[in-house]
Amino acid sequence: MVDLSAPGPVGATDVVGSEDPTIGEVSEGRVLRTILARTPEGRDALLGPGDDAAVVAAPSGSVVATTDTLVEGPDFRAAWSSGYDLGWKAAAVNLADIAAMGARPTALLVALAVPKDRRLSFVAALADGLRDACEALAPGCAVVGGDLTVSATLMIAVTALGDLEGRAAVTRAGARVGDDVAIAGEMGHAAHGLSVLFGRFHPEGAAVAVDPAVLGDGEADAIAAQLRPVPPIGLGPVAALAGATAMMDVSDGLALDAGRMADASGVTIALERSALGAHPRRALAGGEDHALLATFPVGALPPGFRRIGSVLPRQDGAAVLYDGEPVSALGWDPYRDAGADVSD
Repeated sequence: MVDLSAPGPVGATDVVGSEDPTIGEVSEGRVLRTILARTPEGRDALLGPGDDAAVVAAPSGSVVATTDTLVEGPDFRAAWSSGYDLGWKAAAVNLADIAAMGARPTALLVALAVPKDRRLSFVAALADGLRDACEALAPGCAVVGGDLTVSATLMIAVTALGDLEGRAAVTRAGARVGDDVAIAGEMGHAAHGLSVLFGRFHPEGAAVAVDPAVLGDGEADAIAAQLRPVPPIGLGPVAALAGATAMMDVSDGLALDAGRMADASGVTIALERSALGAHPRRALAGGEDHALLATFPVGALPPGFRRIGSVLPRQDGAAVLYDGEPVSALGWDPYRDAGADVSD
């Protein structure tokens, strides 16, 4: 569980010190020094920030790489997310993609486009979030470089690197008929949080700050799952060592992402309602918990994974079955749903 009261409550503005200039009032060098002072070098960094490029060790001889961008508007609302929240989430979503390949995260490269009127404390808090997410989710991984520019829209682009440590990458294309389908991590909590945010803190189409005093039972934890996800990063390599045949990060909803795995593998994934908890629709349609969806030979599930279904031969074009019935592509598709408010 993430404590949203530290280092700041849900939706809180970032702490402002006695001197807190805007980004437009200081030099690029000062902004970079503020970030780098808060992000220690990672275990695999042979050469960290300060040169034209970083050098990161790749003991296995191969590098796993992924990138993701958070843009104010379609991806987050400033009224709901502090700088710390955004730094944490930007790290977490990329670390999850590395873990989903069965790799260990080694380094992050971060590019920031920040409006001139944002305070320096916001960037400092964002760096704190990046650092703390790495330390909590992938010890030894850290920010090794990046880029900084000004923009009318706040954008955070992170590239994550990982090492397979001599293992083969686990792709989404290897699911085999007869495999168990399993999940590690939470399902549906982030969707619940998003539903609370849009339902309670989005009057007249505009986001407003979250008031913790009016949150009901479980709602603070649900919002935490949305703003500061805690993917099971360490279980990616565990799954690979246990013989996972396919694996992927569930970022856009279980139904949609299971369909992607099924299509890539040429199979049908049959999900069982009884395994999806008290709110199966949230699990099917909601994303951003960043759980790990994997398939394993029967009897090979490692600790941390729980069975939620099985892999079948392709069923008349149906990628995903839910208690035996075809499931539509519930979930978040940025090309289809951009600009839409997605709630429960």
